[in-house]
Amino acid sequence: MASHFADRLCEAVQAKKTSLIVGLDPVYSRLPAAITSHRQMNDEFDAAAAVDAIFDFCTQTMRIVAPMVPAIKINIAFFEKYLWEGLETYYALINEANDLGLEIIGDIKRGDVGHTAEIYASTHLQNPELAGLEDTLAPDAITINGYPGLDGIEPFAQMADAQGKGVFVLVRTSNASAAAIQDFTDAQGQTLYERMAQIVNEIATRPGRVGSSGYSNIGMVVGGTAPEVTAALRTKYDKIWFLVPGYGSQGASAAECLRFCKPNGTGALINASRSIIYAYEKPKYRDQFGDDWKKCIEQAVIDAKVELATAMQSKL
Repeated sequence: MASHFADRLCEAVQAKKTSLIVGLDPVYSRLPAAITSHRQMNDEFDAAAAVDAIFDFCTQTMRIVAPMVPAIKINIAFFEKYLWEGLETYYALINEANDLGLEIIGDIKRGDVGHTAEIYASTHLQNPELAGLEDTLAPDAITINGYPGLDGIEPFAQMADAQGKGVFVLVRTSNASAAAIQDFTDAQGQTLYERMAQIVNEIATRPGRVGSSGYSNIGMVVGGTAPEVTAALRTKYDKIWFLVPGYGSQGASAAECLRFCKPNGTGALINASRSIIYAYEKPKYRDQFGDDWKKCIEQAVIDAKVELATAMQSKL
């Protein structure tokens, strides 16, 4: 296995023949009844019961998707809700995902000035060296907020270098109101997200950060929901891996998201979260599989992979 994060991503995407990744955003009230009806997991307001249910759901979901996708993205917010019980579950899932051979992205979106960024970086990218936590793993990569500037990004990049890991910096997000701030244009006609992308690229292409695959371990988060304004970033920054949210529940199409992939299928990770993990809520899958929620998720991944592959063929 490659020691450089970007090289590992290339290997994983090519091995699974897809740029699709699955995001875990677990909400207790949306979990399958087969899990929440269990007598030890049937109380949403009991932290231990709730996180046991979430862990069970996420573990089974990862086992379903692991043979089909290169990576998993775990959103820490859905675990921090349960304080220390939730954080323990977050890290337990990282260990489970590692055992399944998945690349793991911790969706943490941290960001702060230099000295605080150093602490965030070591906390979320370095495997703990504390007594009693020796078997705990940090994710392979994390998302961060680069708004504090260069000295808020560089500590994460340096820690990623040291640990053989990766960082994805928010550049243009997928939410509906993103344009109000991120598309703000300066007197020279450059948008805020374009300036952020320029800064990230400067950091990403510093010596030692580009692997043998031609990609850097420092990437960008660019939503697939506004490809008409962001797709030019792919051409401009050819050494960057893009993490592309918005596919599925947020409305971005396969063709729109694939604008960030190169012709060989690398260069972008297309994330689908709710459209995959809650597939059993959709009549399309319930009609096929009834209460077999695992089959619903499996088929949703298969369908998404086919949709992306078809769109890629049309693009070539």
